[in-house]
Amino acid sequence: MRRRDFLCILGGAAACPMVTQAQQPQKMRLIGLLMNVAAESSEARPRLAAFKQALEQLGWNEHDNLRIEIRWGANNTDRDRRYAAELVALAPDVILAAGTLSVEALLKITRVLPIVFCNVADPVGASFVDSLARPGGNTTGFSLFEYSISAKWVELLKEIMPGLKRVAVLRDPSNPAGIAQFGVIQATTQTLGAELRPVSILNAKEIERTISAFASEPNGGLIVTPSVAESTHRDLIINLAARYRLPAVYPFRFWAVAGGLVSYGPDPIDQMRHAADYIDRILKGAKPSDLPVQAPTKYQLVVNLKTQKALDLKIPPTVLARADEVIE
Repeated sequence: MRRRDFLCILGGAAACPMVTQAQQPQKMRLIGLLMNVAAESSEARPRLAAFKQALEQLGWNEHDNLRIEIRWGANNTDRDRRYAAELVALAPDVILAAGTLSVEALLKITRVLPIVFCNVADPVGASFVDSLARPGGNTTGFSLFEYSISAKWVELLKEIMPGLKRVAVLRDPSNPAGIAQFGVIQATTQTLGAELRPVSILNAKEIERTISAFASEPNGGLIVTPSVAESTHRDLIINLAARYRLPAVYPFRFWAVAGGLVSYGPDPIDQMRHAADYIDRILKGAKPSDLPVQAPTKYQLVVNLKTQKALDLKIPPTVLARADEVIE
């Protein structure tokens, strides 16, 4: 018999506390996810995979010390409300909320459960947090944009189309974050000497009518600003840009993948990785109110050369050289 086993027999559990501790199972923790994409969308799998991989690197593994409950709200208000209630009823240790509607739905039900958000355009303006540096309450996370990116969209459109004289900005006028974005776009277009035309994207017929009228004159291009509504009308907007041969700049990679000419914006998958870090810290005892809201650290420039050829445009080499991804 080994000396260690003999001592355990003589002294009982107190003689070998390390062995006893090693045999105790780890406490299972529960994370709720309320996602702003559909489960079957092309964005769902890579976002979820990145989140789980980041958690594993931090020592959290499903069926070992972690359980994850996922609900796919897909930016549908009714679904978000129903799924938010389901997740809160499970009393998870922390909830990850992707997108503004997800956070809104959860905060109407709980001001106690810790919430980490990502892909939220204006968390202060939406009253999710008191400030970026000191969130307060039960919520913190990762904002989607710095408003300066709005100027980049205009500058990029000008690079693609040097003769640009008119800019149609597709926006949701009811989106609080859109006010500041539009202000930056307005100032930048004035600097470039271009005419600005706002286009509401709340109604499909209005989108088609306005873009058709805009395209009747030359030297025009489109900028699509982010909102729930723009995702709803994505295919229509891309098809109209192709029909009228209008250069367009979009806010996310999935627009370029779907046939848009150029996209420039934050990487939502990268935000899922960062969210895993905050969730790890909360599971280890940190409070959301002590974790500052962070701005994006990674942006993607994506160019679709198929669309470029269809529009009979030539993307400048300077833009192609900066591109993170070129779709051929």
